[in-house]
Amino acid sequence: MEIIDRFFDPPQESFFLFGPRGTGKSTLVKRHFQEAIYVDLLDPEVFRTYSAYPERLRERLLASPGNITVVIDEIQKVPQLLSLVHSLVEQKGGWRFVLTGSSSRKLKRAEVDLLAGRALLCSLHPFMAAELGHGFSTQSAVQNGLLPIVLASADPIKVLQTYAALYLREEVQMESLVRNIGNFTRFLEAASFSHASLLNITNIARECQVERKVVEGYISVLEDLLLAYRLPVFTKRAQRALVAHPKFYLFDAGVYRSLRPQGPLDRPEEIEGQAFEGLVAQHLRAWLDYSGRGFKLHFWRTRSGVEVDFVVYGAEGLFAIEVKNAARIQPQDLRGLRAFKQDYPQSHAYFVYRGKERLMKEGILCLPCEEFLLSLQPHRLIGENL
Repeated sequence: MEIIDRFFDPPQESFFLFGPRGTGKSTLVKRHFQEAIYVDLLDPEVFRTYSAYPERLRERLLASPGNITVVIDEIQKVPQLLSLVHSLVEQKGGWRFVLTGSSSRKLKRAEVDLLAGRALLCSLHPFMAAELGHGFSTQSAVQNGLLPIVLASADPIKVLQTYAALYLREEVQMESLVRNIGNFTRFLEAASFSHASLLNITNIARECQVERKVVEGYISVLEDLLLAYRLPVFTKRAQRALVAHPKFYLFDAGVYRSLRPQGPLDRPEEIEGQAFEGLVAQHLRAWLDYSGRGFKLHFWRTRSGVEVDFVVYGAEGLFAIEVKNAARIQPQDLRGLRAFKQDYPQSHAYFVYRGKERLMKEGILCLPCEEFLLSLQPHRLIGENL
């Protein structure tokens, strides 16, 4: 696969780079920091060395010239190294540290303070449409997602099928993050039905036949592994009664498709619709992190069921985005955006769908999905140049 430039621009100071497995963290840091001291904790021999004797890192740095960059890949594998890095940063020896991780759970459990703010916290996401340019296909992204390891494979379906197994084996089972791997496997399937939907923990617990607190713990595991996230409801200056539950999303459309069981009673259009909404969600999250403009992502839903899929709120504007996996626009499709604009007339409203035409309806800009996603670039506001 050709080298694709990412929107992530490494800071000049020390930083953490968090992102799920397969998002390209190792590839990115190797490309940007070719002269760095590189500690790959996924290498079994390197892992054994630093697990047994973390001070080895200090010895290496003291024997090296100053003003060098040190990359520690998958820092959560040896949390003790973070305390050592903290002390090295305090020494002000001219070292810059680049610390990648696919989980914050072990760092939290070890009560590590993530260098007490002395390193920036950055995120890497699956590819964005604008990173791929002409190589982006909405249908392919809805089906297979946008993980670099998936797009680079000749057999993306097989890679996705093994992705969950990789996490179950390496991150969950080997690290003893849950007590019963069978229950957790059933939870993953049950949770996939909640993708792009209101999160009802009680229902998931009933489906898995476990206690509610067990499901809450499992969801925390997914969030700490950066595999899932909760989207809060937008409540600022609310003029209507709103729901309280957040929405739940897996981080990538392809990963969702690989986890979601599909049988004769499942409607393919429902599964594809949830994948499509999740695809837009992952783009908005990436845009928020890469742009650094301080926007927050929400959804909006009244207790009577009037909903807007995404609300992006920040100092530079308020944006409401509704997503529909359909080629035609029906009047009822715009109901949520109409209600939101009534309550927030200063908002910019977009309807993203699978059709080909660009239309303006009642002050709502209706856009083909590909056009909207390709327009999301960190140096632009949402809707800029559309």
